[in-house]
Amino acid sequence: MMKLLVSALVAASASGFGVRSPISTASSSTSTALFGKPKVFIDGEAGTTGLQVRDRLASRDDLEIISIADDLRKDEGERKKLINEADVVILCLPDAASEQAASWIEADNDRTVLIDASTAFRVADDWVYGFPELSKEQREALQNSKRISNPGCYPTGFISLTRPLVDAGVLPEGTPLTVNAISGYSGGGKGLMEIYETSEHEPWGTYGLTLNHKHLPEMAKYSRLGAKPIFQPAVASFAQGMVVSVPIHYRWLKEGTTGEDIHEALSKHYDGCNFVKVMPMGMAKVQEAGLLERDAFLAPDSLANTNQMELFVFPNDEDQQVLLCARLDNLGKGASGAAVQNLNIALGLDETTGL
Repeated sequence: MMKLLVSALVAASASGFGVRSPISTASSSTSTALFGKPKVFIDGEAGTTGLQVRDRLASRDDLEIISIADDLRKDEGERKKLINEADVVILCLPDAASEQAASWIEADNDRTVLIDASTAFRVADDWVYGFPELSKEQREALQNSKRISNPGCYPTGFISLTRPLVDAGVLPEGTPLTVNAISGYSGGGKGLMEIYETSEHEPWGTYGLTLNHKHLPEMAKYSRLGAKPIFQPAVASFAQGMVVSVPIHYRWLKEGTTGEDIHEALSKHYDGCNFVKVMPMGMAKVQEAGLLERDAFLAPDSLANTNQMELFVFPNDEDQQVLLCARLDNLGKGASGAAVQNLNIALGLDETTGL
């Protein structure tokens, strides 16, 4: 069964998220009442990520969603036409298909914004990484970019914990970190979802045992560590949500650093953010805030169906160690929620619209 699980993960699309059922779609020619609104085309709308994005946009009246007919989903000519007709295109495709679709933008089309949910362009210098909370400059770049690469779910957690510490001079570049993470099975796409929902399966399984996971390049680049961490992802028998954990020895940090310093650096960085929140520091305060199941367990699924991310600092100053944790929805801030947030920013809208 583990072989089936790994095969399903490999076969899944780069983002591979989604558990909701398809909803009805409108054709590109419907309702002249929508004329003048930004047009959005989801290429790969029938896939797991596409369905999640579509659900998040379905109730909005400030956008026109244009959709391809079912029998034309593989028609390159029709897809190319819709891509160039849209103001924003969200690519919910495997890497190679995303690369091909991106190449269909016509030479004189300087209007269409591409947001790619695969790993194809995440470390490409001519694409902007879609994590606006990285910095003020990152948000401004997204506001002005026509090419946006949506972050991976695991990297979202890892980078959110480490980048502010690197920028603050607390965590030196090149520090050899490890990342332990667990995700709901929806992160593996339809193949893995089918295994967990219809057949016998193990309750938990680790994968990525070659230590060459496709998320590593973006982790190294956008954390500014410049070094790939040892990354141990796992999936378990819950549908969505994740916890990404980074254990750190104080001796790897700037001399004299304490848990309070780490918490302060993260809190300062994310102050005022709509979707990323730093939780109270330490086990006792987290318990007091009611953030643990039975006062002991950091549940991975408590932010399901949101675009929120919570960051935790669990220090042990006596033993000179700290555990950093990020909790988020792999289908939300880790995928389609982030895509909608980036769409809003690219169109000059309030980033919280529809989220």
